[in-house]
Amino acid sequence: MRAKAQKSVYYENMSWDSICFNASAFAAGLFLLQFGADRFIDSTAIVACRLRVSQTLVALLTAGAEWEELAVIVASILQNRSSLALGNVIGSSISNILGAFSLGLLFHPGYTTFDRSAKIYAALLFLVTTIFTVVALTKSLGRIAGGIFIAAFAVYLVSIGYGIYRGMLGAPEDSDNDDSDDRQSSDCNNEETQHDHPPAEISPLLPKKASGEHPTHSQERGLFYHIVQLILGFIALSMSGYILSHSAASIADAFDLSGTILGITVLSFATTLPEKFVAVISGARGHSGIVVASTAGSNIFLLTLCLGITFVAGNQRELAGSMVPFELLVTWASSALFCPIVFLGSKRWVGGVLLVLYIAFIVLEFTVYRR
Repeated sequence: MRAKAQKSVYYENMSWDSICFNASAFAAGLFLLQFGADRFIDSTAIVACRLRVSQTLVALLTAGAEWEELAVIVASILQNRSSLALGNVIGSSISNILGAFSLGLLFHPGYTTFDRSAKIYAALLFLVTTIFTVVALTKSLGRIAGGIFIAAFAVYLVSIGYGIYRGMLGAPEDSDNDDSDDRQSSDCNNEETQHDHPPAEISPLLPKKASGEHPTHSQERGLFYHIVQLILGFIALSMSGYILSHSAASIADAFDLSGTILGITVLSFATTLPEKFVAVISGARGHSGIVVASTAGSNIFLLTLCLGITFVAGNQRELAGSMVPFELLVTWASSALFCPIVFLGSKRWVGGVLLVLYIAFIVLEFTVYRR
């Protein structure tokens, strides 16, 4: 009896040790997340300006790619937890719009407007979400549907590449003369200077360049430097999402949460923390295109490649039993709200409404639909 009691205490201590370890990893992931988001936002804005490409298109190839989500989904399928993978896709799609995009609107200074690229990909996201919802509600799941979604992702990548190709070769807007080119170059340099030398109480009222002094080394950094910084920020974001998702999943398992509710709530919230940080920083700095790219690109990635892999490699019976109409309708409704907001522009209070809707969804998941 004494041996059993000691063994019980040992396992109990090991469980709490695991919880503390994963909680510490979660906190460390948040710091890595903040670093990656800051690097990514600044570098994306500068690279897009230098290449005369829309910030939306550049961000679609970076923050719009949910590589950490894909890693979690593959790991879930390999562990025979297809419902967890599907729940993560659905929950993350909802969280990206109601939880992340809403924060971008809240932190954006003043009225938010979006460029043409953002509107195109918002409409594309609504189309993809509608197709997924119809397929899921009609139970038309299977490996064929998964293959179609993967093929759609390939077409999506080609469209991004074509958009960047046209953006780099075509003349930028308002560039009919040399003065506009000078203004654009000046804007890039100003943004870079603000990033390298944030204003302080002892900063001069005029920059050194205006007072006749030579530019500093940080102002002469080339395009390659900022591309490297963008890649480093993207890697940090991906690593942080991987750390956060696994630590959150371990903590949830320790408290005996079901796989479905874990994927839709806790896991999806953790894996979309990078999008939330990107949205907050982008919104606060006025980069509305990056906010939309992070949201639309992430959801298109989730509902094409990630969903396709889940349908192709997952357990078909388990996937069919994991579909809940309420969650599917919330996924579609989120995209339906996202599209007109991008087309018409938005005020900050709209972000607050979306955030309240997300909180209500989480509460309903825990209390009513997944009791």
